[in-house]
Amino acid sequence: MQIAFWRSPAYVLVGTILIVLISFGVRQSFGLFMATLSADLGWGREVFSFAIAIQNLIIGLAAPLVAATADKWGPIRVIALAGAVYTGGLFVMSQATTPTMMILSAGGLVGLGVSGCGLALLLALAGRVAPEGKRSLWLGMVTAGGTAGQLVVVPTSQQLLGAFGWVEATVILACLTVAIPFLALSLKPGTAEALSRKTQQSLTDALREAGGHRGYWLLVGGFFVCGFQVQFVATHLPAYLTDSGADPALGATAIAVIGLFNMLGAWAAGWLGDRFRKKYLLCLLYGARALTILVFIQCPVTQTSVILFAAVMGLLWLSTAPLTSGIVAQMFGTRYMGTLFAIVYMSHQLGSFTGVWLGGKIYDVTGSYEMFWWLAIALGLIAALIHYPINDRPTSRLAEGT
Repeated sequence: MQIAFWRSPAYVLVGTILIVLISFGVRQSFGLFMATLSADLGWGREVFSFAIAIQNLIIGLAAPLVAATADKWGPIRVIALAGAVYTGGLFVMSQATTPTMMILSAGGLVGLGVSGCGLALLLALAGRVAPEGKRSLWLGMVTAGGTAGQLVVVPTSQQLLGAFGWVEATVILACLTVAIPFLALSLKPGTAEALSRKTQQSLTDALREAGGHRGYWLLVGGFFVCGFQVQFVATHLPAYLTDSGADPALGATAIAVIGLFNMLGAWAAGWLGDRFRKKYLLCLLYGARALTILVFIQCPVTQTSVILFAAVMGLLWLSTAPLTSGIVAQMFGTRYMGTLFAIVYMSHQLGSFTGVWLGGKIYDVTGSYEMFWWLAIALGLIAALIHYPINDRPTSRLAEGT
């Protein structure tokens, strides 16, 4: 007997894509608010940069705790609650008039909300319900769906910002995130079978097993670099382009182009990850990122150079996510993938915190982003090298079927 679509794993895939699209799209819009919000409130860029950096830090620090809670009590309720917190944080942010209030709302509440309805937990959920031979592809599709939010939500946010100002635009974005809890609750029937599967391994045993695996810690280090690079670009590229004399709308266009091409890049990375060694693909991705940034900063800032940069970076943007999460599932299995990948994702967010805050700090001190671009190149090359020696084969426990 064929089950209804809304009770199937395929519906779970669609639902997780929609949730990540909203969550990620709204979050990636914050870079557009940098110049306008800071000027309106009379702050330097470091204040809002610090708030977004705190947001990334909290997303990372809370992710393992949120994922462990989801592994124990079920991810559906956790995702729904996180969506509600996200919405509340945006409403409070729209009323912020002091740096402290902005940091607590845009940084604290939004960060806590995104930790539970962002990529980490939703990739783990999709990974648990995905067919074995298509897991990497499904992870790529969820990642692609998330960055599709850049294509849909970021240009919309730019229009809202120009038409109404940052306060009203933030309120409208909050109204969009209201849909997350309802989408999450609708996934319950389709996840029931996958989430009911038992394993002899406890969460403590899973953490101990991963903690003793050298390759796991190399993944942690590599994902730090990913966060460092992409969140800096997402937050500071619009301001960098404005400083270079470009039309402010070009920043929104660039972020949207990144989202468009990441849809293809993330899907392709997932497809390739089912066919080739994921660690070698990660080596190529990080090396290509470093080369792309190097070429970009050596060229004059024109509409053509910016769009080309955004397109190439889009292909490489979060293509690392399905490959990195796929290696975690490949090495340790899917039962505790949420917690194990969340720890790797925490490193990504620590990198995001460092990249966003340090970018603003370097700009305020030197009046330029040049020093930061060179640092991003160096770290990209290091990340390309450290993935090569990872032992990505399943652990002996999986090989023995226990």
